[in-house]
Amino acid sequence: MVNNPYENKVMPMTSVGNGNVRLLANDVHCYTNQVVNLCFVGSKEHWVLVDAGMPRSADEIEKEAEKLFGKNSKPEAIILTHGHFDHVGSAAELLRRWDVPVYAHPLEIPYITNETSYLEPDPTVAGGLVAKLSKYFPNEPIDLSGYVHELPVDGTVPHMPDWKWYHTPGHTPGHVSLFRESDSTLIAGDAFTTVKQDEMFEVIKQEKEINGPPRYFTPDWEAAENSVKKLASLNPLHAVTGHGIPMLGDELQQELDKLTRNFQEIAVPEHGKYVREEKD
Repeated sequence: MVNNPYENKVMPMTSVGNGNVRLLANDVHCYTNQVVNLCFVGSKEHWVLVDAGMPRSADEIEKEAEKLFGKNSKPEAIILTHGHFDHVGSAAELLRRWDVPVYAHPLEIPYITNETSYLEPDPTVAGGLVAKLSKYFPNEPIDLSGYVHELPVDGTVPHMPDWKWYHTPGHTPGHVSLFRESDSTLIAGDAFTTVKQDEMFEVIKQEKEINGPPRYFTPDWEAAENSVKKLASLNPLHAVTGHGIPMLGDELQQELDKLTRNFQEIAVPEHGKYVREEKD
């Protein structure tokens, strides 16, 4: 039986709204669900959902899926980049409707099978209102037991031909990003973002600005930096991140290069309980 501990909670985060579905690349549609992006990948015959959005958003997600793929359409699977509340918030309700498998990295599975809570968010990091509100963000695990499967060790992604998953920890232990080499398309999750996610004005404005993972919910900055370098080495030409507007082409590659060269200055907060002492 799936269980969502967030269903009856009020999320202390202002909604930006539900944005239009964007076609990022062939068969890859990005949908902004309040403040987080999720992806519909595939065609009417075969498609998957990557991440499951904010709590109490199942109706909106299902409506967008029906617009793309037809009434009563359901995915072959849900792939999770990680298990934070804004990426799995509607997973339990969607699974009650769809009854499909969920795939995640083995290190992430304890957080989505009601075994382990994430480390607490850190509202002390340098940042704006979202960072300060993060002390109210839920970090307890969701329970998707009975549906969850480990991603294959060979790097393939179930029901997503031509895609590979890459372990990109730092933001969470089992965070993954998905990449399709044929057209250099990247679904980055929260390995990096294209908006300054800790500041409410920037979140609402949604001005493109490449950044590391959300500061208030990232406990391992060394791993996070290595993950960004790994993704930059793939030379993506299309990228959708968990937060912010997708980036393409030269802009994406130039911004990723800037982030890898200046990760400590751009991404890592000056202080915080998960920041290395030498950064204090």
